[in-house]
Amino acid sequence: GRRARPDSDAFEQSVFIATALGAAEACRLAADIAAQAERLRAVVPKLRSRAAGEVIDRLVGDDAVSGMLTSKSLSRWASRRLFDRLVELGAVRELSGRPTFRIYGL
Repeated sequence: GRRARPDSDAFEQSVFIATALGAAEACRLAADIAAQAERLRAVVPKLRSRAAGEVIDRLVGDDAVSGMLTSKSLSRWASRRLFDRLVELGAVRELSGRPTFRIYGL
């Protein structure tokens, strides 16, 4: 029940255990993100937007993407509809929890 001190053998063992547990958790999270990215790529044929490929690449490449993403071929309103469709298909999730400015990610 006592804390391990840095000069004890128990401290070294605790560090090794914490490192192993952290690495296992990182691998689990990476597998979850890879599965979500595959799910996202699987819904591309169901999307009718010209800019869907660009948005999909952005979602896979970045941690989070603004719901107001615009480009030459994607207006603010089209972006909103596209992200709503992606959420409906279960390919992305809304991360911010705010109705006015939304952020989406895997």
